[in-house]
Amino acid sequence: MASVFTRIIEGALPGRFVWRDDDVVAFLTIAPITPGHTLVVPVAEIDHWIDLPAELLSRVAEVAQIVGRAIDRAFSPTKVGMMIAGLEVPHTHLHVLPIHTEADLSFAKARPDTPAEELDAAQAAIRAALEELGYEPA
Repeated sequence: MASVFTRIIEGALPGRFVWRDDDVVAFLTIAPITPGHTLVVPVAEIDHWIDLPAELLSRVAEVAQIVGRAIDRAFSPTKVGMMIAGLEVPHTHLHVLPIHTEADLSFAKARPDTPAEELDAAQAAIRAALEELGYEPA
């Protein structure tokens, strides 16, 4: 059975995309820890990041860095954090999010009740920042 991320990538479920190419996508999580919390996901459904082919892992990291720069521009955080957990969905994904303290990297702070308007605003801000940086967002 396809992962929930594969279903989002294929359009069977909605997603707020900020990046899409043949190998990697990035979309906002529906339960952000901080506004702008984005998931960078390989299109290939591979559960564990250590199983990604080296060139795909490199591409995922490259897109995470690009999206991270856009998040930095859009939200002006102290830092842009990135983490790989992978326990909740069996499909590799990097969490890229604006942070001000290490506590901002805690999933206990995830907000599954985030209003759609806040998610839409974060998507628009990241997409605008990507354009400003010279990229064509999804």
